[in-house]
Amino acid sequence: MRMEVKVAQCTERLRRQEKEIKFLTAEIDHLKNTEGLGVSPILEGLREENAKLKYRLNILQKSLQEERNKGKPSKGMININSHLQDIFGMAIKTAYPELENPPLLVTPSQQPKFGDYQCNSAMSITQILLKTKEQKVSPRDIADKIARNIPDNECIEKVEIAGPGFINVHLKKNFVSRQLSNMLINGVQPPAIGERKKVVIDFSSPNIAKEMHVGHLRSTIIGESMCRLFEFVGYDVLRLNHLGDWGTQFGMLIAHLQDKFPDYLIVSPPIGDLQAFYKESKRRFDTEEEFKKRAYQCVVLLQSKNPDFLKAWKLICDVSRKEFQKIYDCLDITLIERGESYYQDMMADIVKEFEEQGFVQVDDGRKIVFVPGCSIPLTVVKSDGGFTYDTSDLAALKQRLFEEKADIIIYVVDSGQAVHLQTIFAASQMIGWYDPKVTRVVHAAFGVVLGEDKKKFKTRSGDTVRLIELLEEGLKRSMDKLKEKERDKVLSPEELKAAQTSVAFGCIKYADLSHNRINDYIFSFDKMLDDRGNTAAYLLYAFTRIRSIARLASIDEGTLQKSARTTQIILDHEKEWKLGKCILRFPEILQKILDDLLLHTLCDYLYELATTFTEFYDNCYCVEKDRQTGKIVTVNMWRMLLCEATAAVMAKCFDILGIKPVQKM
Repeated sequence: MRMEVKVAQCTERLRRQEKEIKFLTAEIDHLKNTEGLGVSPILEGLREENAKLKYRLNILQKSLQEERNKGKPSKGMININSHLQDIFGMAIKTAYPELENPPLLVTPSQQPKFGDYQCNSAMSITQILLKTKEQKVSPRDIADKIARNIPDNECIEKVEIAGPGFINVHLKKNFVSRQLSNMLINGVQPPAIGERKKVVIDFSSPNIAKEMHVGHLRSTIIGESMCRLFEFVGYDVLRLNHLGDWGTQFGMLIAHLQDKFPDYLIVSPPIGDLQAFYKESKRRFDTEEEFKKRAYQCVVLLQSKNPDFLKAWKLICDVSRKEFQKIYDCLDITLIERGESYYQDMMADIVKEFEEQGFVQVDDGRKIVFVPGCSIPLTVVKSDGGFTYDTSDLAALKQRLFEEKADIIIYVVDSGQAVHLQTIFAASQMIGWYDPKVTRVVHAAFGVVLGEDKKKFKTRSGDTVRLIELLEEGLKRSMDKLKEKERDKVLSPEELKAAQTSVAFGCIKYADLSHNRINDYIFSFDKMLDDRGNTAAYLLYAFTRIRSIARLASIDEGTLQKSARTTQIILDHEKEWKLGKCILRFPEILQKILDDLLLHTLCDYLYELATTFTEFYDNCYCVEKDRQTGKIVTVNMWRMLLCEATAAVMAKCFDILGIKPVQKM
């Protein structure tokens, strides 16, 4: 009832404020006509009062929403940083209502002596006041004014002003304890992120008739992880595999298929090694003039959708699909295939649209489009009348914008395609397909995989490394590592196999994702399988150790769930406090990655969480045993709950990264 009364009071105050704003607005409109008669100071005063009322109204609306939300507890985790930004945003607007879009800088503190978070807006506001108002105010005075206007809230214990004007924020321990309990009761649920959006992610994208190589590894791993992140926070994600399944190369492949397997229409051809088949057809195309002519004829017949040639094309695509799927199964990748062929029927309309708007020029028989700010024009029709990659990429982007109605489109493609994709995006904006302020279309570029010699990763013979061979080598090395640690003597065959797969594929994925995707990275099995430092091997071992704490104390999941509802999590020890805050930073980390698409931040956080847990476990007894008998004397249940909360967040991090931990290792 108390909450209902407060809501009613807030509503009444809102009504009165709105009425007053309407009155003041009418007064301003009335005085506009007489402003030249010496009443401008009155008008300025009214405008300032109006601005203050609007800011107060905003604050009141936020307070009202908070009151209402208290009656409907959210199952999602709270983004504490975002919550503090709201609080300090209100404080700054109340203290300085005349400032439009004042700077809002809230970050976690780097050292415990500076509190838990810091608001660093005062220094920037000093500069703004000096430039726009010619007011010289010290940052400490501004910080003090902001601090005095902080609204009532449930999370801040106290604030302190330090140095030139930093506002150090200390969180309430019972607030952090309550958030941890909510997380244990409800599970690791995503924070509120606003309206549900449609996201299209284009990744992996190998070429038909060519084997997936190490160059496809990064797009596949990064794209999968991005999909998992956007799905976790509640977006509608379309995972697209933009296969290279159309083009002139299919002419030579079909011609070679006809020669090698003339009865392919009746008997499915036993193409065992498609890579060798491709190389053989390419050699013939380059050396046999008659074969080359026939290959071109095959392309024409395929593009005209001759049934026999379509069947040949599908046969070749199916062989490739089976090989690709082996990789996707190993790495637990889910994709919807939508290759270049999907967009073929749309391309003529794309060219027509650009022509009708006057963007197409003819150059040496080609139809090209110059895009302002881009150095290289797009070729939408070749001199022989055929379409190009430019045309198919434009068609794909338009389809995603208009048919899929995507709010966010992400291309997980190597950095070498940056100029091409930026030109495609710019052309799409030029023709009016999307507004970048409304729709987010982004190239999530990544660097190349290097060998330990810091050159492009190749085999000893200089060939590109086949991806399937790389994964098989990973499995072999992970088993060697497990046997070296004599895990084969304590694990069952099934447990050993699960640990082998978890370590092998987890290490390959983590080695990629833990590096900033924009940079090149060095592929080293020795480093990725090392169980020391920021590696998947270390983190997987750490996770199994945390999970084993409750098991060795004979505490089952049901007991932990019951305790989460009845046991208060105590955070008196500095290591308990540090761990509790670290666990609750998870939503902030996710928000940062949603903004910049840099997944190594999640890996850094996961490693920080594991090492923070180790500090806690080394200093705080979870289970106390009799030194003589080894029997359990005391179980500190609130600390067991901290163990469980750590493991739960680690498990979700692993899930987003596409890594499968095991219970025993």
